[in-house]
Amino acid sequence: MSDATGSERAERSSRSPVAQADGGPELSSGDGGAPAADGGDGGSTARRTGMAALTFGALGVVFGDIGTSPLYALNAVFSTAGLRPDQAGVYGVISLVFWSVTIVVSIKYLLFIMRADNEGEGGIMALIALVQGIGSKRSGKVALIALGVFGAALFYGDGMITPAISVLSAVEGLEVAAPSLGGLVIPITLVVLTLLFGIQRFGTGAVGSLFGPVMCVWFGVLAVSGLVKVLGDPSILSTLSPTYAVAFFLDSPGVAFLALGGVVLTVTGAEALYADMGHFGRPPIRRAWFLIVFPALTLNYMGQGALILESPSAVSDPFFLLMPEWAQLPVVLLATLATVIASQAVISGVFSITRQAMQRGFVPRLIFRHTSGQKIGQVYSPAINSALFVAVVALVLGFGSSSNLAGAYGIAVTGTMISTTILFLVVIRSLWRKPAWVVAAGCLGFLTVDLAFFGANLPKVVEGGWFPLAVALALFAVLTTWRKGQRLLTPRREEQEGRLRDFIEEIRAMDPPIYRAPGTAVFLHAGKETTPLALRENVDHNRVLHESVVIVSIDTAGRAHLPGAECLTVDDLGHGDDGISHVTARFGFRDEPNVPEALRLPAADSLERDIDLGNVTYFLSKMTIVPTDAPGMGAWRKKLFMAISHAAASPADYYGLPGDRIVTIGSHIDL
Repeated sequence: MSDATGSERAERSSRSPVAQADGGPELSSGDGGAPAADGGDGGSTARRTGMAALTFGALGVVFGDIGTSPLYALNAVFSTAGLRPDQAGVYGVISLVFWSVTIVVSIKYLLFIMRADNEGEGGIMALIALVQGIGSKRSGKVALIALGVFGAALFYGDGMITPAISVLSAVEGLEVAAPSLGGLVIPITLVVLTLLFGIQRFGTGAVGSLFGPVMCVWFGVLAVSGLVKVLGDPSILSTLSPTYAVAFFLDSPGVAFLALGGVVLTVTGAEALYADMGHFGRPPIRRAWFLIVFPALTLNYMGQGALILESPSAVSDPFFLLMPEWAQLPVVLLATLATVIASQAVISGVFSITRQAMQRGFVPRLIFRHTSGQKIGQVYSPAINSALFVAVVALVLGFGSSSNLAGAYGIAVTGTMISTTILFLVVIRSLWRKPAWVVAAGCLGFLTVDLAFFGANLPKVVEGGWFPLAVALALFAVLTTWRKGQRLLTPRREEQEGRLRDFIEEIRAMDPPIYRAPGTAVFLHAGKETTPLALRENVDHNRVLHESVVIVSIDTAGRAHLPGAECLTVDDLGHGDDGISHVTARFGFRDEPNVPEALRLPAADSLERDIDLGNVTYFLSKMTIVPTDAPGMGAWRKKLFMAISHAAASPADYYGLPGDRIVTIGSHIDL
């Protein structure tokens, strides 16, 4: 663990005034997306073109999850015990589906929750960041943050299940279109998933451009196939009235309640919309939803309902049976591509959530690659990508079919939605100062729906719902343990470091003076208030100090690239000719944070003493954590914290330090 690269440094950099000041319209609060152009008609055209491109990209990345729900949702609903595919049942279910999608996605997420962003980033971690900024009783805030962290942990379960169930459900269409190929479902699914995770390194922007045309065709197929059936039975349009959903509950309350466990599958992906907000911004996502996605989904669900009324046996696979026989095999291929995109929506969300978790101090430093020059939220993590891939493959092999995974899916989705809703209601009351009646209305409208969905899925815990709960509990332990351990270690480390200015005074007062070795020593550190441990240990044990000492702190700006003139800020610490300087190296979010290159910039000429770049030694601190009987965490959590610390990315690799010029000095710190 290096002095310069803790979670607290990442958090400070992500929220720094510099990053906020540098952010253009595309980075301001998630509302932008396209870079601001110059004034005039050309600028307006450029902005419209940029917005259209982002909307198209959002269609290709964000809506895959919710857009492929028609593949399996109604099949899961009509597997509910006691639900008959007669007019009352079908009309009630389709009405429930329409109003669930309307309330949860169109109103709750798109119109309300997506207003709550943290510097343009969305997702439950953004809500946690907002809650942390609320002045309230510590016990209440801790409980809310814990709820949010558990919801985020459940979202990871969603990120594992979505690729597995989505791709499986599409490839299983072979059992309808070409029954002789049914034995190839699992192998084909694994090949498709391997390709999906293999292209993640190209970034969501590139993936969105690639998948955008596919999703346009997909939503066109959904709309046309549903419209054809609706035109054949226009009475199905009456299901847009909520009276059929109400009548369904009044006539068969038990069956209707359990049916919600399948209906919730129609809103899977709503949390991914929010988590992916940092990739594209609010307006592109809203435009794509209301103009394309929502109408296409509504038509397709009504078309499936009309088909089931016409042929009750179609409940076995209403989506593929809705297609003409000649089109079934091509639609299987299209559905496979669409479900790959469905997986992309959640995978992108997991990248965003993990990056925010790192910035908030819940996970150790991980390597993230920014894949866009326009949106700071478009990121990719090789480590997270690999871990997700392994988990998804295990799910496919372990559960074997989309129907077996359906029970696991609902728990993950509804648990995250409840956490998000509660945190959002706290934000609008405590941060936005909205009246109490607004919060009460939100509880009555949104939270009641979420709790109903969650309750309907509880009976499915034994059928697979245990999996996301187990994943969430394990990840909750990891996230909270890392944050707790960091909070315990930080003051102890700072105590060992001591104030930098006091340390410099000690050096000046040494008699005889400390030996000054020729050359330059560079120490990576979080700031200029405390002393790098490697610097203190070198002086205390080796009784030596280089002629030129440069303490380097890293800051990340909100722009993709920074010109050289803005990359380096030098502070001589006000101690005269001691040869000790502090440098803040700033990088754009797409720039490689290369410290040696930064020290070659012209601004480095203002350092107190010249840097001999041919004779530079880079010093890193390696803290060995020693578990003790000290209070704060249990013994098992201390062991877990030590295990997690080994997953942190190497600062030498991360900051481009030459391997043959690095000296690592160890020190112990009690936990």
